[in-house]
Amino acid sequence: MDFMEFLPYLIVMAGVTYLIRVIPLVLVKKKIKNRLLNSFLYYIPYTVLAAMTFPAILYATGTYVSAVAGFIAAVLLAFKRQSLIVVAAGACAAVLFVEVLMQMM
Repeated sequence: MDFMEFLPYLIVMAGVTYLIRVIPLVLVKKKIKNRLLNSFLYYIPYTVLAAMTFPAILYATGTYVSAVAGFIAAVLLAFKRQSLIVVAAGACAAVLFVEVLMQMM
């Protein structure tokens, strides 16, 4: 794809991104006092991040079994309040262990 073919896509995406950020600023003039709406807006970034990350987890390895093993290891380490490096390394180690175990079978 050359630049002239890519340029319209870039302009449209820049416009959409700009409008998504500007429209709430224009429409909402005062502070939101509704507790339900505030809690909903607070959790939106986390849900979007989870929705983008979870499918990538399942397709990142050779098999679903190793992907699920890495996911479970990451969740368990995260619930134990380990650092991000420990969680990532533990998930990678779990995937490696399962992949090697499946190769030996």
